[in-house]
Amino acid sequence: MRAALVRLRRGTGLPVAFGGLTASAGRAAGHVRIAELSGASTGALRGLGITAGNGLGGKALSLARACAVTDYQGSRHISHEYDAAVAAEGLHSVLAVPVVVRRRVRGVLYGALRAARPLGDRALDAAMAAARDVEQALVVRDEVQSLLAVTRAPAADDGGSWEEVREAHGALRALAPKLVDPGLRGELLAVCGKLALASDPVRPAEAPVRLTPREVDVLACVAAGATNARAGERLGLRPETVKGYLRSAMRKLGTHTRGEAVVAARRAGILP
Repeated sequence: MRAALVRLRRGTGLPVAFGGLTASAGRAAGHVRIAELSGASTGALRGLGITAGNGLGGKALSLARACAVTDYQGSRHISHEYDAAVAAEGLHSVLAVPVVVRRRVRGVLYGALRAARPLGDRALDAAMAAARDVEQALVVRDEVQSLLAVTRAPAADDGGSWEEVREAHGALRALAPKLVDPGLRGELLAVCGKLALASDPVRPAEAPVRLTPREVDVLACVAAGATNARAGERLGLRPETVKGYLRSAMRKLGTHTRGEAVVAARRAGILP
């Protein structure tokens, strides 16, 4: 959210930006709390609860589309529950853009001027681009959390379930580099490590094989049946680059084929 607000200010030229998200992915788009401010001179807007239908942001929430006013306090097109906070920050022209994820409004971004001037298409386009950044981050976060929930307690005695866990492991490895949140990325990779040991927690006392994170990512995709091209799509790499990582992993594992590499990686506790 913070990075998106900085991008919004830079792209629009608006001096103030702020925004917030709904409490959870499953909650209806009825309430957003302003959690991040950029360029604000007071804390009047922080923590403000925006309800669908109320004020400019509430209008954007209920309509699921961008809304703007040139003079917030004098506008006849919005209700005025939040006038005191807006006036305390000295804002007049305000733009509100909803963050929509899979047809559900998950938050609102605002950009504002301390003068009553029309906000043009350039400002609208830049604000919508910032909202898309937040949308993409939320899509990745939702998918990661869903996969984490599935893989916290794998059923190792069920062959079919274990194959699903292995597929989830590959998906988690592919998602990890896309996460901006270091805490969530660290939790995800920690779960991947637990999954790799879960199928056989007792390993022989051998010298450990050291693979790079990208080599493990590629092997996880190969273990799930992906071709080099498909693995490249999932990891954001070229097929030739995938091939290079795979060859390096095979060399370190002392194997000659893709299948042998996957088996060796599982025996070494690198893959589940």
